[in-house]
Amino acid sequence: MTLTIVKNATCTFCGCVCDDIELHADGVRITETKRACSLGESWFKNHTAERLYPDALIDGHPATVDDAIEAAADYLLDAHMPLVYGLSNVTCEAQREAVHLTELIGGVVDSHTSL
Repeated sequence: MTLTIVKNATCTFCGCVCDDIELHADGVRITETKRACSLGESWFKNHTAERLYPDALIDGHPATVDDAIEAAADYLLDAHMPLVYGLSNVTCEAQREAVHLTELIGGVVDSHTSL
């Protein structure tokens, strides 16, 4: 197996958003983290690139990604006041896109911090 090293990885587990982490991966899982706190190390090491599920599901059945995108678009367009929730473990760019999409469909954005 080939070892991959990623320098200056960003951890989005908490609000600190550390961006100086070095990751070592064996092709499937991260085997070592440098400069990550215990939370970040656990977060990185418990994520894998294994393929355990199909790329997309529609009503619980395997589907192509294109068909799943169409189905998701239909659900969102037909929804009354859709809620986009969470977003705490995604990048700022992903949050920006989620807010833009939510505005397009007339929805509401909320985060887990509102609890």
